[in-house]
Amino acid sequence: MMFCSALLLASPAIAYDAEGAQPLPDAALPAPLECVLRDYEQAWRTGDAKALAGLFTEDGIVLQSNQPPVRGRSAIEAAYAGQGSSPLRLRALAYAVEGNTGYIIGAYSYGNNVGDIGKFTLTLKRVGDGPWMIFSDMDNGNAPPRAR
Repeated sequence: MMFCSALLLASPAIAYDAEGAQPLPDAALPAPLECVLRDYEQAWRTGDAKALAGLFTEDGIVLQSNQPPVRGRSAIEAAYAGQGSSPLRLRALAYAVEGNTGYIIGAYSYGNNVGDIGKFTLTLKRVGDGPWMIFSDMDNGNAPPRAR
């Protein structure tokens, strides 16, 4: 399992409100939730599917665009194998915590690109005072669907 040792600030990216006029601001996360995003980024950047899967609960679920859902760490590791090795940048748009359950809604980009290219939701769980773990990860791109 990875541990958040340093909080890295990503360059600003932009998501827009329903009218497309006002950028959605970043949401400042409490440090334990911020660590979830930074650990995810680090594992993705190094292409470490095992470390990515280790951020999930044992029964975690991944819902990637254009892929069937996968459940469980070994299936998540297999789903992420061969992905990553790129400068993923995650930013939070909203979050909430109630007891040992929470969520982060966010947007993502890569490298120094200006603007978000996709969005995600993470459902989080923790046991006792343990670290926040990802129960579900759903993401999709911002590009319009291709004509058939």
